[in-house]
Amino acid sequence: MKKVPNEALLTKKAIEVGQKYALQRGYKAFAPNTSANDKVEVLYRLLVQDGLIVALPPDKEDLPNIKHKLALWIQKLLPADDDLLTS
Repeated sequence: MKKVPNEALLTKKAIEVGQKYALQRGYKAFAPNTSANDKVEVLYRLLVQDGLIVALPPDKEDLPNIKHKLALWIQKLLPADDDLLTS
């Protein structure tokens, strides 16, 4: 897995955008005490289910790889001049 610049910030942005997407899809909002790791996994599974990202192989489906996958997903959605992509 190749390291993505600003991966942690991209993952945070992916959670934010993913939550909005989930709400538009009819999912209820996450509870205030839902951990970021749980949000990451739920959003990953939703995006895979909807065909927006390709699922990881079962033996590679761990938290660091899922976060990496979400960072790559949001990286493709952001405009080229976004601060998260230029720094």
